This record gives sequence, structure tokens and C-alpha cells, in this order.
Amino acid sequence: MKSTGEIKNILQAASIEELPEFIETYSRDDRAGVRKLAESAARRLEALEKEKQRIEGLRVYEEQYGEYEYICGVDEAGRGPLAGPVAAGAVILPRGCRILYINDSKQLSEKKREELYDVIREQAVSWAVGIVSPERIDEINILQATYEAMREAVRKLIPAPDILLNDAVTIPRIAIPQVPIIKGDAKSISIGAASIVAKVTRDRLMAEYDRKYPEYDFAGNKGYGSVRHIEALKKYGPTPIHRRSFIKNIL
Repeated sequence: MKSTGEIKNILQAASIEELPEFIETYSRDDRAGVRKLAESAARRLEALEKEKQRIEGLRVYEEQYGEYEYICGVDEAGRGPLAGPVAAGAVILPRGCRILYINDSKQLSEKKREELYDVIREQAVSWAVGIVSPERIDEINILQATYEAMREAVRKLIPAPDILLNDAVTIPRIAIPQVPIIKGDAKSISIGAASIVAKVTRDRLMAEYDRKYPEYDFAGNKGYGSVRHIEALKKYGPTPIHRRSFIKNIL
């Protein structure tokens, strides 16, 4: 007979497909500790089913516009920070795509975003990121810079999208049909994927800037106005990646 410790190791190594057999085998064991392990496996299965249902809910717009072959989600990252570029992601997922755990990137841990970033790039029909610099943000304002980043991302896609599902906005100077969806990164799997791609790309850029300007903690704050960032800004002044139009009141 296997010990409770051995059974725990089996559970930790078990794939989702192996859980029903594990539950069947150990749910009626005489040992309370083993039965608890079976209950844990059952909760894991239940959580998976809930996640699958949630993802089905994220496919509503993709189903609604299913007559279009290439449906593209578009979202941005970095509209609010004091430093760094604004980034926009554009992602065309394959028909019937059901990548689990896709969500508004702000609702995910950094580790989960990084994991999903790789899965999205692997499975996407096409994906791209547009980047607009802090200088350009100062020149044309953050909203217009965001539109510019979105247009750049969409232009890079091969094949070209047939329709855009955008997080909240309608992008000027794009001839492709567009559907703006309020809080779309939490309502559409395509927009959620674009949100993750944009944020991970921008976060990695800010980590690179952190090595160049370590006083500002860009790896930690991603350019947002944290206490340490504001203190460094007042002490050392702005870097070349600061948005002058965003920091004039601070300085």
C-alpha cells in the first residue's frame, strides 16, 4: 500500500487527464489524509471546468462576428506612466481558440502573463506590437500616440485582419471594420490576448531601461509614479525616456 506521502507526490505530478482516475482510486480510502488529497484533486477539476466556462464567455464577440475570417483583438499598455513608450498589441487567434486563463492583463500575475505570452505567440495566426516613443507622446499627446501604436501593430499583421475588436476605442484612419468594446480586455479573448502581448512587451522594455537608469526602479514601477520613482525624479531629474508633458507639474 502506498503511503500518504507517495500518494501526494502522485497527485502533484498528475496531469488534468489523470485526475478522474486519481479521485476514483483514492476518494474512498480509509485514511483521512488520502481522502483530502482526493478532495483536492476534485477541486482542481472543478476549477478547470469553471475556467473553461469563463473562456466560453470570452468568445461571445468572436462568435458574433464569426462571418469574418480573421478577427483581430487590439489593446494598449502604458497610457498612464510618467516614463517609457506606449505599446499596442494586435492578435489574430485561430477560429475556435480557447487558451485558458486569458484575461485583462492587469488581472494576471507577472508569471501568468509571461506564460500566456508564449502560448499566445505560439497559437496565434498572427500577432504584432506597435511602439510609440515618449518624444512622440509629448509631440502629439497620449491618445493620438496610442492610436498611432495601434495602427502600427495592425499594419504589421500578416494576414491582414478582416475586423478589429478594440478595447474601448475606435482607431482613426483605419479602413477595416471596428468594434469598440468597453472593458474589452475582460470580455473578448482576442482583446485579452492583445492586452497580454502589449503589456509583456512593454514591461520587458522597462526592465531594460531599469538597467540603464537604476535609480528610478523602472523594473518595479514600469514607469508609473511610485514613491521611489517620484523621489528619484526630483533628485536626479528626468531621463530621456520621461514624458515631459506628464512630469511638468512634478518638477
